[in-house]
Amino acid sequence: MKYQVLLYYFYTKIEDPAQFAQEHLAYCQSNELKGRILVAPEGINGTLSGTVEATNAYMDYMRNNPLFDGIVFKIDEAEGHAFKKMHVRPKDELVNLHLEEDINPNELTGEYLEPAEFLKRMQEDNTVVIDARNTYEYDLGHFRGAIRPDIQTFRELPEWINENKEQFEGKQILTYCTGGIRCEKFSGWMKREGFDNVAQLHGGIVTYGKDEVAKGQLWDGQCYVFDERIAVPVNQVEHVIVGRDHFDGEPCERYINCANPECNKQILCSEENEDKHLGGCTHECRVHPRNRYIAKHQLTESEVLDRLAQIGETIAK
Repeated sequence: MKYQVLLYYFYTKIEDPAQFAQEHLAYCQSNELKGRILVAPEGINGTLSGTVEATNAYMDYMRNNPLFDGIVFKIDEAEGHAFKKMHVRPKDELVNLHLEEDINPNELTGEYLEPAEFLKRMQEDNTVVIDARNTYEYDLGHFRGAIRPDIQTFRELPEWINENKEQFEGKQILTYCTGGIRCEKFSGWMKREGFDNVAQLHGGIVTYGKDEVAKGQLWDGQCYVFDERIAVPVNQVEHVIVGRDHFDGEPCERYINCANPECNKQILCSEENEDKHLGGCTHECRVHPRNRYIAKHQLTESEVLDRLAQIGETIAK
């Protein structure tokens, strides 16, 4: 049986997000779809998986609703579900920039660039490319030469831009994100802040990677996605690994969550180093009493001490 993964968003006015979410969840569950969908007064943002038949029916269901006239779906083939459960949640905002005065992308946003034009403009003089995602997304893959804002959440981005605005003044600014939704608000915010020459990658990285003209060129690494796949390829011409193992700095594209549930940091890590370091990103996480790696593998105290000794560590008495 063939499956598909859908990624989409649409800015539109939804009068009662809570009621909409409840009804939408019932529809998705009745069609055995799985994924995560956010519903807000400003619109909808979702990614879900299901059989080709079920996902095609879902797209028809959405397109037949006047609220979503013009909605675009990004489609990936899959071997099975990319999610474990189905969640539809009402929210105040689809993406949180933490602004005192919010941006309505239907009224103010940066110039849309299709993939081929984005590829062309990236290579022009006096151009800066800003990654609007988080550091762990950037570290797995990014456009060559793109700026990496030092942020852990999207809402930190405006403050970071204000602290580093001298890098962007007088430049042609290009922004990009996974599917395009973050750039809708971010590019609009930059224009409101006085940056005149601001454009965004229409449809995001996932659209760029499928485009038959751009072919994912000048992208290095893979694209981080928020489902069980973790990463998807982008560049159809060449694959350059940019991710580096948390422990030894070797090329790596395998993400894990730190085994300490109180940390849960995402780190790039080989299977060998995960075993060697008990799944913990630091010594404190390795010896945490609720270390999930130790519990999963049912390691005895002597086995834990032996692993630690191999990397020159001990448990303090």
